[in-house]
Amino acid sequence: MVEIQKTETITDFAPKRVKKYLFIWCNEGNISIEVDNKFLTLTKNQVLTITSGQYHCFKKTNSGKGYLLDFTLDYICKTEKDVELIFQNSLFCHFDYNEIITINNPYEVEQQLQKIEDELNNKPFQYLESVHSRIELLLFEVNRSKIANGGEVWKPDALFLQFLEFVRNNFEHNHSLKEIALRLQTTELKLNEQARQHAGKTAQNVIYGLVISEAKRKLQYEEKSIKEIAFELGFKDQYYFSKFFKNHTDTSPSQFQKELHP
Repeated sequence: MVEIQKTETITDFAPKRVKKYLFIWCNEGNISIEVDNKFLTLTKNQVLTITSGQYHCFKKTNSGKGYLLDFTLDYICKTEKDVELIFQNSLFCHFDYNEIITINNPYEVEQQLQKIEDELNNKPFQYLESVHSRIELLLFEVNRSKIANGGEVWKPDALFLQFLEFVRNNFEHNHSLKEIALRLQTTELKLNEQARQHAGKTAQNVIYGLVISEAKRKLQYEEKSIKEIAFELGFKDQYYFSKFFKNHTDTSPSQFQKELHP
């Protein structure tokens, strides 16, 4: 549901993915981490967010100090406003985008993280509600810093975010856009309007992009055959999956793996 630990206590450095959203804070030194084959380093007073489902592994933490806070979507998103806050300004982005953000008011972030740690350790009355509110305050502070530092404002509607979450959680079913619209109690037209507004493309092309991102993760981090990966992504035929992958990346799945592991 929600957990916190000091980054200097991390001992597991193997690549992993979790169905949680990660908030990483560095308040001293530097912290190195790999996210979906991107190598990133946080320095003092910087934040990095990692979206549920992204592969990540800490590369070096003993030269820095900070916090790793993680929480599930069900815990943090009680209302549509919560959904919009968690994804506002691409803090937790579904499009393979991870940004290191320098915080202008680090004392506020450090204070909230310390209070969250205390609440989770001591579990006073209504501590989960208190932690939820403190996470919101953290995200407000990060958003303010990002905008103050010249970042773009991106405020997607809850429906578009629910669409992204549904696709990412149901790759193996290969749902049609019509089926997704029915599950979300909306229309194909509305999903296309949302996709064009927030991603500049059709809803179907958004789906294709999410499938390709997931395929790349599996090809890189999971010891499975291309046939197994194709099946897990909703393709009944390995040949069709390979053709689909090459059409969208200009390389075949096997060549993609070779380039990663020459």
